[in-house]
Amino acid sequence: MDFALILASVSFVLAVVWGPLLIRILRHYRIGKRIRIDGPRGHQTKFGTPTMGGLMIVVPVLLITLVLNIYNLISQTPVGRSILIPLGVMLAYAIIGAVDDIAGVRGVRRGEGLSGRRKLMWEIPLTLVVAVIMQLLPMQFAGQVDVPSFHRSIDLGWAWTPIAAFVILSSANAVNLTDGLDGLAGTVVAGAFVGYGVIALLQGQEYLVQFCFTIVGACFAFLWYNAHPAQLFMGDTGSLALGATLGTVALMTGQWLLLPVVALIPVAETVSVLLQILYFKYTKRKYGQGRRLFKMSPLHHHFELLGWSETQVVQRFWLVEVLAVMAGVALALWN
Repeated sequence: MDFALILASVSFVLAVVWGPLLIRILRHYRIGKRIRIDGPRGHQTKFGTPTMGGLMIVVPVLLITLVLNIYNLISQTPVGRSILIPLGVMLAYAIIGAVDDIAGVRGVRRGEGLSGRRKLMWEIPLTLVVAVIMQLLPMQFAGQVDVPSFHRSIDLGWAWTPIAAFVILSSANAVNLTDGLDGLAGTVVAGAFVGYGVIALLQGQEYLVQFCFTIVGACFAFLWYNAHPAQLFMGDTGSLALGATLGTVALMTGQWLLLPVVALIPVAETVSVLLQILYFKYTKRKYGQGRRLFKMSPLHHHFELLGWSETQVVQRFWLVEVLAVMAGVALALWN
């Protein structure tokens, strides 16, 4: 654990140092965020803020983890094969997110980037391949699930594969929906990785502990520039990559049933979007005119339109997330 904390510090320093250069590069190529016209008015001032800031997290994490595991990777040890899974997922989803961010900058779909259906066409096959690889590799918890208070793992066989793909896919898009306010996604994701880092520590998966805390350090560095008012946005490059990686780590611990608890805020954001869509369609069919359940979704915008300041929303959501992480770790200890 002590080495994992050192790695978090190293990751933080590297990412902070590389941050100003990244911001200059993004500004030079005019990779700036476009803002929804129907969003809260306070967000209009953010137009043009550099996006694709997820690179500040992804690049240091990939480099540190690869350097740390050179021997394991060359020797193809179980640890080497295992660590390639979350690294591969992070890189692949970062690429998908980067394509989406660039499309948004170029004005595709009025600056919203690729459609959800278009992204799913890439994400679904990718997650299925990852799930099959995880099932075939001799990983500790592949094909299994730990149920709190059950005191043993349950083997799901090949039924685990589509479940694993769904966990990764839903986690990626849940964090993507959470990324909408200065500092929100970064704090929430950092907290969730701390939770799963502790769970991995309880299981003796030292390499996974180190990986989680490397991400935490990089997230803190990103927050250095993303704190309100943000100099840099995470973009889909970061949110999709971090969300998918979080789902992958949850699967690797066997404690993926706890993901809705540990990642309570992203889950709540996702549920708010789904409820908004379903309620709108239901009322349109029943009354001839669609109605909204929330003032705006995802959930953080609803609270903004209720009168909460952006900082209040972020801090209060973060407090809830910290308590959720504590509850998730407590449930893991229950095993």
